[in-house]
Amino acid sequence: MSSALENALALYQRGIGDGRLGEVLSAYMGDTYTQHSTGVPDGKAGFKRFFEDFFKRNPSRNIRVVRAFQDGEYVFMHVYQNLNNGAAQWVTTDIFRAEQDGRIVEHWDVIEEYRSPAEGIPDQVLGDFAPNGAVATERSKATVRRFLTEVMQNHNLDALDNYVADGVIQHDDALGQGVVSWRDWIIEHDVSYDFVFKVVGTGDYVATYSQVLIDGVSHAYFDLFRLEGERIAEHWTNKEPVPARNELTNSGKF
Repeated sequence: MSSALENALALYQRGIGDGRLGEVLSAYMGDTYTQHSTGVPDGKAGFKRFFEDFFKRNPSRNIRVVRAFQDGEYVFMHVYQNLNNGAAQWVTTDIFRAEQDGRIVEHWDVIEEYRSPAEGIPDQVLGDFAPNGAVATERSKATVRRFLTEVMQNHNLDALDNYVADGVIQHDDALGQGVVSWRDWIIEHDVSYDFVFKVVGTGDYVATYSQVLIDGVSHAYFDLFRLEGERIAEHWTNKEPVPARNELTNSGKF
């Protein structure tokens, strides 16, 4: 029996990368498949129909899974996509939910355009991934939950230093570098976490999926945090506006 992580990786690499849709539908998905990806119809038939057209439009596909881990029934992935030899480049963050046998039955994602970094700026997605297995995952998740509740939902910016290292490394160029720049960005764009939908982790890494208001616009928003001790030392983001209800092709982003 394959694990949820193995099936999710195969879905991406064998399915979206290599175009083996039949293999995905029969071997890696469960009997049902609930979809939350923007523009992709619900169900296994909707997945097949969307990607048949996707393959026609994108015959050249370089799909690189940069980070992936399993936390219980959930799998998180951080992916770089290069389509048609650089004509389009995307960063995708995904959460898959699996049944007990490891087959994938539900999927959430956020897709944002990849931006090549300026010299000296950390890359948006590319880089290392080496979780510290000596760190208790549940402790890391609890720290991130407290941070999101106290700072991002209750707007206690005075507590930011309690959770974030002074020299925090930001992989979102809009946030700048360091804790002061992050605080300034939150204030300037009136950032507020409406609700936190999922929290998953492995060791010193924690990924969260939330609805976040930025400049008054609702976004589906992934954060990936790397902790050192009780503080956030490194941070990645991925976001996309939440579609209007009348534009949905499935049950929505959450």
